[in-house]
Amino acid sequence: MGRVRTKEPMRRQGVIRFEMPEDTLPEDHRARLLWRVLQTLDVSAFTAKAKAVEGRAGRDVLSPSMLLTLWLYAISVGVGSAREIARRTKSDEAFRWIVGDKEVGHATLSAFRVGHGAALEKLMTDVLSVLLHKGLLSLDRVAQDGTRVRASASAPSFRREATLLECREQAALHVKAVIADPDPEASEAERLARYAAALDYQQRVEAAIATVQTLREEGKENPRASTTDADARVMKMPDGGFRPGYNIQLATAGSELGGPRTIVGILVTNAGSDMGSVTPMLKDIEARTGKLPAQFLADANHAKHSCIEAATQAGIEVIIAIPKRERCSTKGVSPEVAAWRGRMQTDDAKRAYRARAGLCELSNAHLKEHHGTASVLVRGLAKVTCVALLGAVAANILAHASGWLA
Repeated sequence: MGRVRTKEPMRRQGVIRFEMPEDTLPEDHRARLLWRVLQTLDVSAFTAKAKAVEGRAGRDVLSPSMLLTLWLYAISVGVGSAREIARRTKSDEAFRWIVGDKEVGHATLSAFRVGHGAALEKLMTDVLSVLLHKGLLSLDRVAQDGTRVRASASAPSFRREATLLECREQAALHVKAVIADPDPEASEAERLARYAAALDYQQRVEAAIATVQTLREEGKENPRASTTDADARVMKMPDGGFRPGYNIQLATAGSELGGPRTIVGILVTNAGSDMGSVTPMLKDIEARTGKLPAQFLADANHAKHSCIEAATQAGIEVIIAIPKRERCSTKGVSPEVAAWRGRMQTDDAKRAYRARAGLCELSNAHLKEHHGTASVLVRGLAKVTCVALLGAVAANILAHASGWLA
């Protein structure tokens, strides 16, 4: 009996495939939903500084809707690296559908993510405005919670002023050495890259020195700052350890009966404590929506008296847990604080407070675990804020996509 004939794969044979990206994804795919929603929004702020306009010379800019869809979709599937997104535009059907026939490099993606802070703020506000207009968002109950995310800086990069001054001298000498003694075997691009790296380190050292001086003026003893990310601070992380990080505060609106959760406020700080963040958060919510929540929930870490007084005077029902240290203290408190303490002893307040975890903690966990923000790959408070805004916009659009497009 002869040998069975089999069809073996030929991997050295060139082939030509005809493919239309539009036919590769189902109609209800997440990438399509994000694209359709973005088509209904004004994203012109992302191209406000573009020089390639009609009637002038210049290279066309990539579509901001395409770049936003790339980032929002990537974040929604847990991808937070520009390099990984660039790789997937060549191998993953969804990413290939988003870019179509365009080439998108990781440098372009990185620059877009952190270079449009004001435009991202506007996009977040516009999304909330549409949700309010369509009746998909209610501010009857809003809950706030903070989560610490790992900064892109190591603990050994934190140095005291004396060491930083030594680093300043070394950085200046290194810049001079790079200028005075260029490598003759290196290309022009390599020499420019070495000079840029030396200059970048010098600037980061100067930023760290300025941070140390600011911390000293605030009364900190033996302050230290990172030469990698001067805005990062060592803080207690969710696992109990102390590492460089940022504090991302989210305010989430929703119903205790379930349904979509909507992030209505974002506050990114480098403070290790949540205390004092309620008032800035309420201002952020009002600036984005034009309204204040009817009821505001937070845990005991947010129970600062001045914040409670301001919120109560604004007509907000404050449902914030009473810290253990002051549960027996009744001296010298304002009428607003006294009313808050009395309210928190009632069954209605306790029942309302139980809804807090299902609102804000769920949003924080989802943002970290599913939207790739457990640790940030960018450096600086402004850039981390951009990452948080992208995650919040992605979460809000996907939570309401069906109602938005109905």
